[in-house]
Order: sequence, then C-alpha cells, then structure tokens
Amino acid sequence: MRLVAVSSIKEDVKLAKNVFNNKGNVLLKTGATLTTSILNRLQMLGITYVYIEDGRTDDIWIQPVLTEETRREAIQVMTEAFGQVQQDLATESIRFSFHKIEKKFYSVVRDIIAQIRDRREAIDLLTHLYVHDDYVFSHSLNVTIYTLALSMKMKNLTAKQTEEIGIGAMLHDVGKMIIPSHILKKPSRLTEEEFELVKKHTEYGFELLRKESSLPLTSAHCAWQHHERLNGTGYPRGLKGNEIHVYGKMIGVADVYDAVTSNRVYRRAMLPHEGMEILYAGSGSQFEKDYVEMFRRAIVMYPTGLTVWLNDGRKGVVSRQNEYISDRPLLLILEENGTDVQDPYEVDMTADQTLFITETDTTLSGN
Repeated sequence: MRLVAVSSIKEDVKLAKNVFNNKGNVLLKTGATLTTSILNRLQMLGITYVYIEDGRTDDIWIQPVLTEETRREAIQVMTEAFGQVQQDLATESIRFSFHKIEKKFYSVVRDIIAQIRDRREAIDLLTHLYVHDDYVFSHSLNVTIYTLALSMKMKNLTAKQTEEIGIGAMLHDVGKMIIPSHILKKPSRLTEEEFELVKKHTEYGFELLRKESSLPLTSAHCAWQHHERLNGTGYPRGLKGNEIHVYGKMIGVADVYDAVTSNRVYRRAMLPHEGMEILYAGSGSQFEKDYVEMFRRAIVMYPTGLTVWLNDGRKGVVSRQNEYISDRPLLLILEENGTDVQDPYEVDMTADQTLFITETDTTLSGN
C-alpha cells in the first residue's frame, strides 16, 4: 500500500485502509473504489491522505497505533466529559464531575499506555484515517498518544505519573468547551480580541479540573500550562524554564506537533518530518531540547507507505520502520535514476550512513 494525497487521485483507485467516522464506525471500507464523488467527499470531510492499493507495494503492511475498540472508547469517554461541560454551560452552572467517569477514563488511559508500550515501532498517527466532527476531541486523543509515547522515552517517570499525564493530556483542552464554537471553528484568522478569548481556555480548564477532588492536581496543571514556553513567551502566565511543570512542557511539545500535522480548514496538514521542523525551530527556546529529541525518537518521521527520493537518485516507498531510529526507515526501491526497477528490493537506511532522504511525495503520478 502507498500513502498518497487525496487531491492527487483522479479516480478508480482502490482504498487500502478503512476510513472511520468520529464514532469509530467504518465510513469507507478497504477495497472501495475511489470515485470522483467519494474523493470530493473525503476532501470536504478533512481527509488529506489515504492509503491506496498499488501492485508494487502490496506487501507493505501498517500496524495501527491503537485498536479500533480502544479508539472508540477514548472518543466516547471524552465526548461524555466534554459534553457535560457544554450542557452545564447552557444552565450557567459550569462544573466538571470527573468521578462519574473516573473508572472508564483510567481504563482507557491504561489501555492506551499498554498498547503504546507493546509497540516495537515509533508512533505514526497517519495509520488512523478518521473523520472527526469536532477537532478538539481528535486533537486531545492524538496529544494523549504523542505525550504518552514521549513519556515512554523518559526513564524517570513512574507508572502513576504516566497515568497522571495521560489523564491530563486527554483533558488539556477541556476549557475550550467554554469558548464559543463559532470562534473555535472560524475558518479564517482570529481577530486579536478573539485570540485573547481563546487563550483563556487554559485558565478555564484549570479552574474546572482543580476543583474535582478525584483528579490529581498535576493533571489540572496540564490544562493550565501546555501553552507556556521556556523563554516566557507562552500563556497564560508567561512562565519560564523550571517554573513550568514537566507535564506542561511535555504536552506543549505534543500539542504543537499535532496542531501542525492535523488538517484544518485554513491549511493542509504537514507531514511528520515537516512538523518536526517546527519543533526543531523552537528547541531550546520554546521547548526543552531533550524533550524534542526524545519526541523525535518516539514518532515516525517518514510514514510507512510514503514515497521518498534518496541522495543517490533512487526512488522508493517506506516499507518498514526501524525500532530505535525513526528517521532512517527501510525502503522498497522502485526506481533507479528515473528508470523502473524490474525487481523492487529493500534497503535499510541504517546499514549505509551515507544515504539520506532528499525529497518526499504524496502525489499519485501517472493516475
């Protein structure tokens, strides 16, 4: 299978991985023919990339990060938690009763932790092709996965701390439920006044969560501090360096990365290696250098199925990931200097340190 941009597909190509709706139900099945109307619909729903069948890459298989059941349960429990705040907002009696869903929440977080820990490959969320009606839910789940993947690279976190940060990550944007939806979903640039209002979601979230006795206070700080930056340029309090809690620093990295690699109305989603460039640009000034480096090792830089070019002129498709070196995958070579290879072969980039990827492509040429 190959990863391609929906915008580059013309028609009559077969889908290689299911596309799901926001509840985790199959919206488009593997093997479906991508007609023009279906392709237009996918773009309207915010699906930027899909995996397609391609005779030369049929042996490439991709393991999802989470099981479909766990992902459904996570979205469901967040819908309950966030929806409760929205309902209370209508009665002007805003509160957050975590104890009502505490068992389900911890169960989901523990399942996510176990599934990430059991993976031998880095995290690649492009393997999950989901349509989401609400960006906040999908973003919160993605940030949870990324933050927990980062936590696995940190040797000094206890199991209890890992659970705390998982809970905090899932709830880090709960304060956005108090922000008017027309502002959150505005397709154009926010006005200065609107942006100042959106920034208050950190304070709203902290106030909601800190009053809930069944929640660890550190999890509430995740909502308060995930937009703080090392150099004091963040918000809401302009904290610097060690004034920022470890959890806030970790979620801050995951939050920015997911924001730029997610499809939005006003811009396309960046590919993973492009998103990492944003983190590199802020490494040491906005984000802890060590956290950025550990995050790089925790996620897939070049997704399986992505078409790439090497510095020696060869073209291939990422076929597998190396367990500890996320930016040097294994490639299935399809072309040499512009000429098709009769028998495609695999190259392990860790075996030749002179090789590096010079270009990536998600267009479906020849279609």
